[in-house]
Amino acid sequence: MAPTAYLVTRGAVLRETETKETDKILTVLTPDLGKIPVIARGARRKNSRFAAVCQMLAYAELTLYQKGDWYYLDEGATLELFSGLRKDFEALALGCYFAELTEAVTAHGEESAALLSHLLNGLYALDKLKKPHPLVKAAFELKLLCLAGYEPLAAECAVCGAEEPTDARLDVVQGVLCCAACVDKGKGLSLPLNPEAVAALRHVVYGDPKRLYSFTLTGTGLKQLGDAAESYAAAQLERGFRTLDYYKSLSNS
Repeated sequence: MAPTAYLVTRGAVLRETETKETDKILTVLTPDLGKIPVIARGARRKNSRFAAVCQMLAYAELTLYQKGDWYYLDEGATLELFSGLRKDFEALALGCYFAELTEAVTAHGEESAALLSHLLNGLYALDKLKKPHPLVKAAFELKLLCLAGYEPLAAECAVCGAEEPTDARLDVVQGVLCCAACVDKGKGLSLPLNPEAVAALRHVVYGDPKRLYSFTLTGTGLKQLGDAAESYAAAQLERGFRTLDYYKSLSNS
């Protein structure tokens, strides 16, 4: 019998599912293998050596071996657990939404280093930077869509070419920024953005990813950017998100 071939990678847990008596099935996002299914045998046993690395949103170094389409966890060492999120139900719910949204745009076998880095940066902004949840949520949604190939055209009005669109609207179906007078009324859904929200949109779409959360936006501008970002994700991916509904139920209360 050929010896078992092991591989070592790093990954973040996007989803965990209990199976059998003590096992878990994990959906893990890795930089090199993309999104993979990992079986963690005995992860739910008391004092399991896998307990920490098998938590939702855990980021760890993993030693795996493969059988068919499945990977099996052999060893794991935590790199970041984002422990602050686990003390704040609203922040944890938002982090879980980030994970579900990321899972929706990733695939098995595709290089996903940028998407993994974006997810980790978003969780770090919630956990360590203590940025306002609505700001982080809007920036995360928009930039994730950009990285996944759904970047909106936001440099100018897509119809008349005005650098500063008059009474700007973001068409979340067409993925373009327009003046209110230039919007095609028969297509899509267009949401208003005031000048501050437009500037924030451009910062997110075109700015340095390392400074993604370095802007300030409050009041009407933040509300508009948040509504546009959430609607843009839903329109482009053509689906809703259970974790988003749960987060909104907490934040609204």
